[in-house]
Amino acid sequence: MPVISIAAILAADTAARATQMADGGGLQGVPIEFRPWILKADAACPEPEMTPALLASQLWHESKFQTSKEAATSSVGAQGPAQFMPDTWTTWGRDEDGNGQNSPWDIGDAVIAQGRMMCSLLKDAKASNYGGDPRALALAGYNAGWGWVDHFHGVPPQSFARGETYEYVQEILRDMARFEGPGLLQVSGTGAGADALRRAAARMGTPYSWGGGDPNGPTTGFCDGINGYLNGTCSASSTEGFDCSSLVQYAYWPSLQLPRVADEQYNATASRPVARGDLKPGDLLFWSHGGPSSIYHVAIYAGDGKVVHAPRTGRTVEVQPITSAMPESDYFGATRP
Repeated sequence: MPVISIAAILAADTAARATQMADGGGLQGVPIEFRPWILKADAACPEPEMTPALLASQLWHESKFQTSKEAATSSVGAQGPAQFMPDTWTTWGRDEDGNGQNSPWDIGDAVIAQGRMMCSLLKDAKASNYGGDPRALALAGYNAGWGWVDHFHGVPPQSFARGETYEYVQEILRDMARFEGPGLLQVSGTGAGADALRRAAARMGTPYSWGGGDPNGPTTGFCDGINGYLNGTCSASSTEGFDCSSLVQYAYWPSLQLPRVADEQYNATASRPVARGDLKPGDLLFWSHGGPSSIYHVAIYAGDGKVVHAPRTGRTVEVQPITSAMPESDYFGATRP
């Protein structure tokens, strides 16, 4: 995936992002409201094993970046996007976002507390001399409590707690690659188009899932007999992600509540057509097999002759030139929402 610099996305984010890029790190596939806090939490920890991708993967497995009390309260009472138990929160929680509340439901408070706890656990892991990956030991301590890591002199085995901690560690380390990358597409400017592009760009690296995605973020999709399959297997039903039109709907929601599918999005915006030479970031581009009723793909213009889009099963949300995003002969036109 190419690194594209259009301008600056978050001024407070720039220095931290530059550091991560220099280290070969970077962060992608993360909701934009989480991104600066993840980078801040990483920057506050001197342990080299701490990376933005580690924190992002952990948040994904804890809550899938959900922040509502309905979606982010566990059956045992863990709360918020970082899933803190109330007694643990009293140790690690602070009012990091300055809103006057020290809350595990606030993204800033939760992510910085997560980073603070993980940083401490990484120190414990390296001081323990138990061997193995200190990230694995720290994650096990986060999930089960450091007392159990001490008890087993390492990550608890699969026989412990029905394998919950063992699998938690394995899955987070495995999925870190999903959040590592060249970083977020940087966008300048204000207005609905620029804001939508930022929101879409923050999801770079999120898997494609036919029928998946909604205004709240990635979801599993479905297969319809033709679409959603990878190597003969229905991939969409087990993949949380976006398809092309759900990414667009998500990007503009809630300021503009576009319909769900690409041809309806064209119909909803067709009264504001844009010539290819007049495109601005945030404009919608459409491809068709022949006319507005046969539109099959939509993308968001990212500037410099490129688009952000969810291309197809087996790929992720990414940046591509307009000329190669889809067959050039299928390009139908552009609109401005």
